[in-house]
Amino acid sequence: MPRYEYKPFGYETPPELAAGRPAPERYPVAIVGAGPIGLAMAIDLALHGVASVVLDDNDVVSVGSRAICWSKRTLEIFDRLGVGERMVDKGVTWQVGRLFHGDEEVYSFDLLPETGHKMPAFINLQQYYVEQYLVERARDFPDLIDLRFKNKVVAVAHDETGATATIETPDGTYALAADYLIACDGATSDIRAMLGLDFAGKLFEERFLIADVEMKADFPSERWFWFEPTFHPGQSALLHKQPDDIYRIDLQLGWDADPEEEKKPENVIPRIAKAVGDRPFELDWVSVYTFQCRRLERFVHGRILFVGDSAHIVSPFGARGGNGGVQDVDNLSWKLAAVIGGSAPESLLESYNRERIHGTDENILNSSRATNFMTPKSPMEKMFRDEVLNLAADMPFARKLINSGRLSVPCSLAGFELETASPGADLEPGSPALDAPLTNGSGEAWLLNQIGGGFTVLNFGRKPNRPFADLPTITIAREPGQGDFADASGLAFERYGEDIAYLMRPDQHVTAAFTEPTQAAILAARDRALGGSR
Repeated sequence: MPRYEYKPFGYETPPELAAGRPAPERYPVAIVGAGPIGLAMAIDLALHGVASVVLDDNDVVSVGSRAICWSKRTLEIFDRLGVGERMVDKGVTWQVGRLFHGDEEVYSFDLLPETGHKMPAFINLQQYYVEQYLVERARDFPDLIDLRFKNKVVAVAHDETGATATIETPDGTYALAADYLIACDGATSDIRAMLGLDFAGKLFEERFLIADVEMKADFPSERWFWFEPTFHPGQSALLHKQPDDIYRIDLQLGWDADPEEEKKPENVIPRIAKAVGDRPFELDWVSVYTFQCRRLERFVHGRILFVGDSAHIVSPFGARGGNGGVQDVDNLSWKLAAVIGGSAPESLLESYNRERIHGTDENILNSSRATNFMTPKSPMEKMFRDEVLNLAADMPFARKLINSGRLSVPCSLAGFELETASPGADLEPGSPALDAPLTNGSGEAWLLNQIGGGFTVLNFGRKPNRPFADLPTITIAREPGQGDFADASGLAFERYGEDIAYLMRPDQHVTAAFTEPTQAAILAARDRALGGSR
C-alpha cells in the first residue's frame, strides 16, 4: 500500500483581486485555518445555511499523521457533517487498550463493552485523510463555502460590528470584512498573537518523540501503552495501528532532550528498531512535542472567536486535542447560525465561551493527571506509581489509579444556563444524546441520524398526539406501526426511559425533558436554549 500522496488543492485568485469578478463587501463568517476544525466549522455553518470564506496559508493537507485518534462522540459529529461513515470505513477501529509494566501486561480494558451504537469507541485515522475528506465535503457547498488556499492572514482588526482581515496572496494583498471571524489556526495561532493574547496554564518539563513508521506487522488493532519497557528503559512508550501499514510510536525522551537532534533519522531509527523488533520498516514522519495543558482565559473576544487548538492545547495522551476541537465546533456552529439568522441574541455566544471552557478544563484536568502519573517528578511520586502498577495485575481497585491518558469522552453540560431543569429524566439536560438502533417501514436506522442540526422533540412511548407542531417531533414506540420508529432492541427505552419527551439541541444534547409535555413548555425550553429569544 503506497504512502499518502499529497496533492495541492491549488490557488485561485480571490475575487477581491480578480478583474471582472464581483466580491461581496462583507462576508457573514471568515474562518482562518483549513485544518479539521476550520473545515468542520465551515461545513456545519453551511448545513445551517450560513456562508463562510475559509482562509489558509497552505494548499495541501497537513504533512504527517498528527491527530489520529477520533472518539465515538467526535465520529457522531462527523457523521452529522457527512464524513463519519467514510472515516470509519478507512480508519482502524479499536476499543481495547492494553497496559504493560516492563514487558508484562498489567491489564486490558474495553472502551465500548455495550452494543447498539452506530459509531465505534475509537478509530485511528491520519489527520491528512480527515482533512481530505472534509475538503471534498466542503466542495459540496459551492454557494456557501469559499475555500481559499495560499491566502495568509497577516493582520486583523475588529470592533462591535465585525472584523477585517488583511490577506496576502501570490497575486497581492487585499482586505476582507466579515461579521464574525473564527480563529481555527492551531496551537501557534497568528490570530491569537495579533490580538496580544496568550495561554494560561502549565508547560510540563517532558518531551515525547512521535514517529510514524511503515511496516508489515501482525499487531492487533489495539492501544498498547508501556511503563518502563525493556526496549526503552525508564521511560514510557505507546503504539497505535493506522491504515496503510502505518504505525504510530510515541517514546518518552525526557526534558533535557534536544528536539532537533532527536528528530534526525540516525537517532530515531535505532529507537524504533528496539520497539518493533526484528522487522523492516521505513520512517514516514517524525516530530517531537512538549507536554502542555493551557488555554485562553476567554474563547470569545467580541466578533473574533477561538476554536480548537487556537483556544486550548493539551498533552496528546487521551486524544483530547482534536476531539475537543471538534466538540467546540459542534457547540458553536448552531449558536452562531442562530445569532446570524436573527433567532437568538448575540449574548448566546457567551454560552459557547462558558460551556467549552468547562469542557476544556475537564480535558486539561485529565491530561494533567495523566502527565503527572506518566512522568513522576519526585522519588515519592515514582514509588507510588510503581506500587500501583505492581498491584494492578491482581487488584482491580488499583487499575482505577493508573493513568496513561484517560481517553476522550464528551462532557456533560448539566447545570448551564441554556438547560431547563427536568427532575426524574433518565438522561438529564446537558447530556449528549445516546445512540440506539431503530426500525421503521423502510428498514433499520440509527437514533442519532434522526436528530441534529435543529431543535427536535424525541417522544418515547407516549401516544403521538402531536402537541409539538411548531417543532419536528419523532415518536419512538416499542412496537412497529405505533410511532415513527420502533425500538426493536429495547435499547432506546433502556437509555431514555418510558413515557417521556426530550427536547434536543441542534448539537444533539438534551436541553429539557418532559413527563407531561405541552407545546408551551417545550417552546419555553427552546427559547431558553436560544438565550431567551425567539
